[in-house]
Amino acid sequence: MLHDVSAGKRTEAAAMEAHERMTETKMRLLGDRVSRRAAWRIARRHGWDTLRDAEYIAIARLQADALVTVDPRLAALARETVQVAAVDDLLAPG
Repeated sequence: MLHDVSAGKRTEAAAMEAHERMTETKMRLLGDRVSRRAAWRIARRHGWDTLRDAEYIAIARLQADALVTVDPRLAALARETVQVAAVDDLLAPG
């Protein structure tokens, strides 16, 4: 958002409003046994040799929510398991 303000793509007021909405969003962070086990299962099911991508996908799945990412590679991997949304969807009013 700071980059958008600097580039003139978004007003500072709009960026701060979006930032407020994001900070109000409840998030579950990886670290508990359930989320780590879910990440392990996702990675194994897809034949991945690391947990990095699976960790993000597991959290979205456990929360029954969409994965918000700007990484097209992660979005493509996640679409098989969870709904994927763009950052703009998260920042949209309403």
